[in-house]
Amino acid sequence: MILEPLGLPFAQVAELIDALRRRGETVATAESLTAGLVAAALTEVPGSSAVVRGGLVVYATDLKDRLAGVDPQLLAEHGAVHPDVAGQLAVGASERCGADWGVGLTGVAGPDPQDGVAPGTVHLGFCGPQGVQVRTASLGGGRHAVRAAAVRVALEHLTGLLR
Repeated sequence: MILEPLGLPFAQVAELIDALRRRGETVATAESLTAGLVAAALTEVPGSSAVVRGGLVVYATDLKDRLAGVDPQLLAEHGAVHPDVAGQLAVGASERCGADWGVGLTGVAGPDPQDGVAPGTVHLGFCGPQGVQVRTASLGGGRHAVRAAAVRVALEHLTGLLR
């Protein structure tokens, strides 16, 4: 239901779920700009409950601190759309949901800039057994296109980390 509008092939998401299952690992998300779309995409796959621990929707800046544990000083100094925020969201998702992997997303879907950051700017954090990685993407299109592309980039990168 959610995969088709996002342009995500079911087989691709099923492969990610299967990779986590084979490894005996779990995943959780902390999402700002995607507001739970990554978790929704993961749970489209039957049997995903074996590996998806949960997700935090931290759309409001204060919830990034309160729910996901992002450093309030970082938020005060750099705003909510910053690479380090994405990394801390990923760590927060993993720790708070008790998952082996955490995925954190923050960015600007548009149409307007946020805190001087241009629409289409997306920071993705990944926390796993090898530590924390952050990836930044500049995505084109309108609001829906940016959010959909952010979900695709997050799931593709996580799939790559599991290989």
